[in-house]
Amino acid sequence: MVELKTPAQIEQMRAAGRVVANALAAVKKAAAVGVSLLELDEVARDVLRSAGAVSTFDGYQPGFAPAPFRGVICTSVNDAVLHGLPSDLRLQDGDLLNVDCGASVDGWCADAATSFCVGTPRPADLELIATTERALAAGIAAAVDGGRITDIGAAIGHIGTQAGLGTNLDFGGHGIGRRMHEDPHLANGGRPGRGLKLRTGHVFAIEPWFWTGPSSTYRIDPDGWTLRSTDQSRGAHAEHTVAITPTGPQILTLP
Repeated sequence: MVELKTPAQIEQMRAAGRVVANALAAVKKAAAVGVSLLELDEVARDVLRSAGAVSTFDGYQPGFAPAPFRGVICTSVNDAVLHGLPSDLRLQDGDLLNVDCGASVDGWCADAATSFCVGTPRPADLELIATTERALAAGIAAAVDGGRITDIGAAIGHIGTQAGLGTNLDFGGHGIGRRMHEDPHLANGGRPGRGLKLRTGHVFAIEPWFWTGPSSTYRIDPDGWTLRSTDQSRGAHAEHTVAITPTGPQILTLP
């Protein structure tokens, strides 16, 4: 069942969204050559703690994972693009870092992600990030009352295909509310005009992710979490929690 949220509940999710946005901003500010991923996790942890928020990542264990997640952010570097466990790895000049964060405030959740370059950026990485953010904007624009759930993924997939990027449909967006992951799954591709009819009160985490190479295949590290491209192409990830309202989509994960 896909729950419709009331305006008051959406405002509660917006409060969680502000915490997530602030955590991502703090991590981006702290990310520099020589800083470890565990140190960035502690930066985000401090933001959540000071806001009285609860991490929706730390201790989370979905069916595919052999052990609970350890950390309040996913930190995926270069050819990793999703679910990277914070570790003692220290960032190097030119790294491409994807950071994902989820938090709950008074029982309501929000989820967002951003990608950026550390130190001296590679032009190809900047282009990949810009394309991923453009795909996110297209997906958000398609989240309107009266549309269909596949309109969102089709808009995202069109951007990726036009750019010649690798796109995988196994992991994508999702419903969100009292739990971080709710129905439905939002694949980052497919044909528009199908599936669930979008209504005011639906809230989704919309999250395109792409690789620079054309391959859509991946492998998972021995840690059971970190997802990497099989051809070592670099990846980017962008995400916002978005509510469908009578006046159009509203992004809830803004500072």
